[in-house]
Amino acid sequence: MGQVDGRDDERPVHRVRVPPFLLCRYQVTVDDFVRVMGRFPNQTHGFPPELPVTSVSWYAAVVFCERLSAEWGMTVRLPTEAEWEFAARGGMEQKLYPWGNDPPHSRPRYHEKWREGPEPVGASEPNGYGLYDMCENVHEWCSDWYDPNYYRNSPLIQPPGPPTGERKASRGGAWRHHNKVSRCAARSSIPPEFRYADYGFRLAADVRQ
Repeated sequence: MGQVDGRDDERPVHRVRVPPFLLCRYQVTVDDFVRVMGRFPNQTHGFPPELPVTSVSWYAAVVFCERLSAEWGMTVRLPTEAEWEFAARGGMEQKLYPWGNDPPHSRPRYHEKWREGPEPVGASEPNGYGLYDMCENVHEWCSDWYDPNYYRNSPLIQPPGPPTGERKASRGGAWRHHNKVSRCAARSSIPPEFRYADYGFRLAADVRQ
């Protein structure tokens, strides 16, 4: 995890182990959210159903996971930061982006995308694990509390993040930013009650034994 020449909260670079887990190949869509929650989230009524759901607080994302867990008969949750970064890298080690080190603007249609909002999920090529939109489209909530110094004492196996905090960790780039695609190692955070138009989430689950 991390990047040698990254920001302070991305260092030191360190190895961690994450047990096998499942991660949804797509960000949760407006259609997914309405079907599970029975309502549109704040400020997204009438949005195309294939867009990633946004304006969802961390708490609302957790409720979505709880309701879907009851429906499916299995535990569905938000990924940890460690799981998210592992998945974003797509099997490559210490590359800047899910596809390697080539800059984002070298990708097809980069200058045509995200002019007024997020793209429909799955509009870009998947990474090496078959996951779409990692590091782009919308920021994705993680389960961890955020601590900029956490990497200094992060446990080796399945780091869960700090036990408490004031901000929740998030990962990935978003359509509203000048740099619309983030590096795999880039970390971000906001208070869990905030609902922003460029914040969504993706589902994770443990592998059943």
